[in-house]
Amino acid sequence: MSAPLIRDTLSPPVDGRQSDTARAIQRGALRYLAARGLMGVPEFVLASGRRADIAAIDARGEVWVIEIKSSVTDFRTDRKWTEYRLYCDRLFFAVAPDFPAKILPEDAGLIVADTFGAGLLREAPAHPLSAATRKALTLRLARTAASRLMGLMDPEAMRGIEL
Repeated sequence: MSAPLIRDTLSPPVDGRQSDTARAIQRGALRYLAARGLMGVPEFVLASGRRADIAAIDARGEVWVIEIKSSVTDFRTDRKWTEYRLYCDRLFFAVAPDFPAKILPEDAGLIVADTFGAGLLREAPAHPLSAATRKALTLRLARTAASRLMGLMDPEAMRGIEL
């Protein structure tokens, strides 16, 4: 008797909000972050209620937020990313290779990604979080990541539990 198959945890579930392009950028950006020693949490809800495309943390506790832009229209119509600076030490945009990078603000980092990986085109300036914000954000990241892992291992255990 073979073991039951577990859902492919390398691919986030399709929820209808992201385009194929955005999902490809997300996957490549997450791979890039992991290679740099940052662990990323996609679709991370901040204390403000806004949803960051990716929040990531390194071994020292530095927090990055990566805002995925899948098209010029997406960039021009979505301005909530300006609020994300309050929740990270560094803010980045992640875009596809054919995205016109010159339209992105220069005070944010730039990652170019596809489904296989990513590269850093521009480092983001540091704007360190306060100690209290860092602690709250770190706890939120840990609880979110742990709850997602538990949900994969035992979906019934997470029923009705909100973070």
